[in-house]
Amino acid sequence: MVMCPCGLLQPYAQCCQRLHDSSQAAASAEQLMRSRYAAFALGKIDYIVQTTLPAQQYLLDVQAITAWSQQNQWLDLSIVSSQPAIKPHHAKVEFIARFKDQQGEQQHHELSSFVQIDTRWYFLDPTVQPMPGLKSACLCGSGQKFKRCCAPFLGLT
Repeated sequence: MVMCPCGLLQPYAQCCQRLHDSSQAAASAEQLMRSRYAAFALGKIDYIVQTTLPAQQYLLDVQAITAWSQQNQWLDLSIVSSQPAIKPHHAKVEFIARFKDQQGEQQHHELSSFVQIDTRWYFLDPTVQPMPGLKSACLCGSGQKFKRCCAPFLGLT
């Protein structure tokens, strides 16, 4: 039995595999965060892309994501905090992902933002460019201006 790398101490087949194979969608931003970590650990880069906000997917550097996934030994994930309902369809998850690379043991500490579109959660990637203007329609398709919707969660206002 293979244990899931997401940190919930469950068999992979009963945990993140259902998300990775698209038979189930993440029920929360925290569950999506855990499944994305597991995808990095298992080299499931298509899942990383598919769970990024659709308007940002084409901007991702898939080669760099793949390299980072493959060049590291993923050790564990700790959820520091989870804010499940900041606005009706936004959430934040703070986490620490520990991994080992050529320089030794490292950690990646991040406060990630997520947006729910219909019933699906997506990661808001603050690193992709270009971002829309603040007065433009929001990336998530909410119908609101970017500055009133997702921009604050990307640290842009």
